[in-house]
Amino acid sequence: MWEFATDTAKQTQQLAGKLAGLLAAGDLIILTGELGAGKTTFTQGLGRSLGVREGVISPTFVLVRIHPNLPQGANPGGPDLVHVDAYRLGTPGEIDDIDLENTMDTSVTVVEWGADRVEHLASSRLEIELIRAVGGGVPTTFHTSHAVHQNTDEAANFLDSFDADEDDEEPRTLRLTAIGPRWEGTDFSMLGQLVNTTE
Repeated sequence: MWEFATDTAKQTQQLAGKLAGLLAAGDLIILTGELGAGKTTFTQGLGRSLGVREGVISPTFVLVRIHPNLPQGANPGGPDLVHVDAYRLGTPGEIDDIDLENTMDTSVTVVEWGADRVEHLASSRLEIELIRAVGGGVPTTFHTSHAVHQNTDEAANFLDSFDADEDDEEPRTLRLTAIGPRWEGTDFSMLGQLVNTTE
């Protein structure tokens, strides 16, 4: 595992931009972290350096957004970016229903809330956990489907929070775990301010 520190949204995006230089079509990134941890902020930096169409925002309510590579962008001829929010997808079967296999070969696929849902899509992947210096109020295990049955107002407020401004200017720790033969031996130390590494 590799561990990095960022102090601002800009630094988080810069780290993601450096990571983009290591990526190729077919790569899968799984992002985890509580609400407001900076998953979409990270993906914005990744998309900018991949040279894809602008407008990377959380795909919470559409589940999947495809950002095509731009010939006049920062990385002409590079992969598209497929940005997925798996929060409301409870099983690998539901992931299969959105047909990510059709875009995997030509894209970098980033899945927010993807842990235990999308690992079957690729033999190699990067798992990145974003950790805020100050924790948020909602745990990552809270599911909206439960809230709908328990308290409709609570569920609505929770759903609204997905598009709330992230507290991007506080420090973050990013823990990167590289899994599979694609990443064997890769040195990620160039990404940013290294906290520590463990093999």
